[in-house]
Amino acid sequence: MDGLLLDSEVYWERTRTEYCRSLGCRWRPEDELGVKGHNSREWAQRIRGRCALDVPLETIIAGVSDRMRTLYHERLPLLPGAVETVRSLHCLYPLGMASSSPPSLIRFAMTEAGILDCFTAIVSSDDVGRGKPSPDVFLETARQLGSSTSGTAVFEDSSSGITAARAAGMFTIAVPNPHYPPSDDALQLADLVLPSLLDFNASMLP
Repeated sequence: MDGLLLDSEVYWERTRTEYCRSLGCRWRPEDELGVKGHNSREWAQRIRGRCALDVPLETIIAGVSDRMRTLYHERLPLLPGAVETVRSLHCLYPLGMASSSPPSLIRFAMTEAGILDCFTAIVSSDDVGRGKPSPDVFLETARQLGSSTSGTAVFEDSSSGITAARAAGMFTIAVPNPHYPPSDDALQLADLVLPSLLDFNASMLP
């Protein structure tokens, strides 16, 4: 979802930066890059360490997620081709959402986009214990879809996501996010690289 359907990576950086600033500490660009693809507990742990906080991780997750929900409600940053691609593929295949965002935030954003009902399975990295580049979230999504790993295609925008998809043994379509582009090494792992979802058509799938 983040960086592929929504241009939300900028929102995440802004939100974590502002959250840390409100606590009197600094969230650095390298901190943001270090948590790309991580699940909620993993990035909250980094914030807790950065700000030397003595609070439950759930408090940090809720504080950041509430700010993200407000931003989404003000303006949902849909990327070009996102809604059209989801709706067209929904007519052909069962779709799964495998995201590092918290489950409630995934459902909120996809409801705002009007495409929540296009997804047969919605899995957050929070549900599987480890975030990307671990393949866990993709493997669980495929399991819920009743799909084999070799029969599953993944759209990803980030280095950690591309790496996770390949580790899961899935056909990997990279759509680099312009704000946080994947590394050249990660792109070389992808089966297909597209400039935008606008450039995709279903005939590209194996």
